[in-house]
Amino acid sequence: MSQTTYSRRNLFRFGAKSTQTKAASTLRPLGRHLAYGADPAKQVVISWQELTKVTGPYVRISTTPGNFGQPIAAEVRTLESQLSWQKPDHDFPPHTPPTTQYFLHAKLDNLTPDTRYYYVVGHQSYDPTTTGRSDEIASFRTAGGTGPFSFTAFGDQGVGYNARRLNSMVADLAPAFNLAMGNLSYAIYEGDPGNEGAHTSKDKYDARIWDSFFAQNEIVAAGIPWMISLGNREMEDWYSGNGYGGVKARFTMPDNAWSGSTGVYSWRYRNVGLLSLDGNDICYRNTGNLDYSGGKQLSWLDSQLGKFRADPSIEFIVVYCHHATYTTADAGGAETLAQQKWAPLFDKYKVDLVLNAHNRLYERTDPIRAGKATKQVKPRGTVNSVSDGTTYITAGGGGQNLDTFFKKIAESYLDHETSVSSTSMKTYKKGSSSYTETKVTWSRVRYRGYGLVAVDVTPAANGVPGQLKVRAFADDGTQVDEVTIKRA
Repeated sequence: MSQTTYSRRNLFRFGAKSTQTKAASTLRPLGRHLAYGADPAKQVVISWQELTKVTGPYVRISTTPGNFGQPIAAEVRTLESQLSWQKPDHDFPPHTPPTTQYFLHAKLDNLTPDTRYYYVVGHQSYDPTTTGRSDEIASFRTAGGTGPFSFTAFGDQGVGYNARRLNSMVADLAPAFNLAMGNLSYAIYEGDPGNEGAHTSKDKYDARIWDSFFAQNEIVAAGIPWMISLGNREMEDWYSGNGYGGVKARFTMPDNAWSGSTGVYSWRYRNVGLLSLDGNDICYRNTGNLDYSGGKQLSWLDSQLGKFRADPSIEFIVVYCHHATYTTADAGGAETLAQQKWAPLFDKYKVDLVLNAHNRLYERTDPIRAGKATKQVKPRGTVNSVSDGTTYITAGGGGQNLDTFFKKIAESYLDHETSVSSTSMKTYKKGSSSYTETKVTWSRVRYRGYGLVAVDVTPAANGVPGQLKVRAFADDGTQVDEVTIKRA
């Protein structure tokens, strides 16, 4: 998109006619974070936060660092959190008013594919192009090209030392995008054990933790789009009936599954079709939003997987969500309804890879079809997802306190493999802390530690099929797993 595409009449295109009246010349925008639209070659959303009301917030973009175009208006989404239902982890000052947060979003469309864009964000009383500080300028790249690319994924990040270490790893890996798979900020930081975010009065919540989350992640999220899915701790009951009012204020995802969907969407990055699902819809333990979509998510999943698989330009399908379809982890366990409703569709359309978090550790399954492993695939092995089945990976070591494996099953990972032939899976009963135990043989790699997943995508070229090389790294950079997924 050329700079001349925008004119000053576009300044209020995204709803800048707000009730904002107070200038904040001494306050800089903070917490910048990016997201792709459904077409990452042309669509990007730039989001950030202001700590007070400002007039005329905007984005200016350019294909060179210093020649920025006309202001593009940002939409303001105000989120008010009453003190009466917050339980902060330290005291509010006396006479503090309700916590009011201002989130801003500018949707960019008709961008040029495979192009580096530079941007600044400001408002009527603050023009970042006059500060002379290079850190006011950030950049992103639209999708395009024909060569290899990569993306990263993890969930259960929260705020703290371990989370910052993973941010550093993401920055070093420089992926095209990052998948943040739910339980993002841990602003709901305590509740019924294993049932946090289930619309209960026991949840302890501090809305300001989101401020820390965005400030912590800005170092990478300002230049690398973060595509989120919803976890149980995103069910913040105080903002809306289903608890997603806060998410809708803070993030702009494609949300194209049905009218009003939140965190459920599809998009594609070149040869990969991606779907974000809401595991709260099928979760038996955290029942706050169980079946809230009334079957719409399942119907959409069936339809969208069919569209992706019928598209010859899409080689691989990756599904990501918070809750686990298959895992031997103890805390959150595996989801019965995901196995009954989602997994048959993953089999039907031969989904290549399913990524999730919820259980705060790393685990990879052997390829699974009809609930059973089809073959053993050790680290550095290869899966043919057409004939072998779908690989499921739990990557929940994003920064919060780690979980354990059910029955304290031994770890087994790259260069530290054990000979355990069968393990046990825990699935909770509906609305209960009681569970069913099932013996399984598909748990191939288990690592209890912080870390992330990196997926290196090589598109098909010159008659050579494409592949996904999936690598898992501990937070110190040690590689703990690797598997290559191909289609034949």
